Amino acid sequence: MSNNEKQLHIIVGHYGSGKTNFAVNLALELQKQGNQVALADMDIVNPYFRSADFTDMLTQKGIRVVTPPFANTNLDIPSVTAEIDALLELKDTHIILDIGGDDAGAAVLGRYSQKIKDRGDYEILYVINRSRYLTQEADDTVQVLREIEMASRLKGTGLVNNTHLSEETTPEIVENSFAYADAIAQKTGLPILYTAVRRDLLPKIDAKGRELFPVDIYVKTPWQNF
Repeated sequence: MSNNEKQLHIIVGHYGSGKTNFAVNLALELQKQGNQVALADMDIVNPYFRSADFTDMLTQKGIRVVTPPFANTNLDIPSVTAEIDALLELKDTHIILDIGGDDAGAAVLGRYSQKIKDRGDYEILYVINRSRYLTQEADDTVQVLREIEMASRLKGTGLVNNTHLSEETTPEIVENSFAYADAIAQKTGLPILYTAVRRDLLPKIDAKGRELFPVDIYVKTPWQNF
């Protein structure tokens, strides 16, 4: 598990890796532990999977949500509010930054990279999903991380194995991802801090000694909402 002494949690990864769903679950878990939590939606790339879509649910739980000015509208304009600057000054709150996919989404972090480094109490969590077409192999997944690091001017600090196929995920899909995650950890030198698993699958999975992080599915594709 991640070290909760770190109060700034930055979630990055490949498109479709499940970053936003993990970010929402992490926010809820930290809040359940009695922490003040803020979730900032910094995904200015993908209009379909944004943490801004869950503002009402999260605020009802006492979680502060910061969103781009045009989130939840038909205007997909790359704009991040000055509210992020103020958020990064907070020291009594666990802050989660939900970043857009790949290097294109991570570029927005470059603007804040020095301020983040100056804080010091941060972690860059790289979400991996073996079921995604372009990150099925460890080497390809590492390459995406390197591109994200270059764009954001920040180095990854930990891995989140979030291998899944949404509602079609089976225990075997999760179990077969363990060696893949281990290979990425070995190649990057980064620890696997979370192995995220859909909550209803937990009893069916042979964790092989790994601590599993239960997640609920909040993020759905547009066609799943019909």
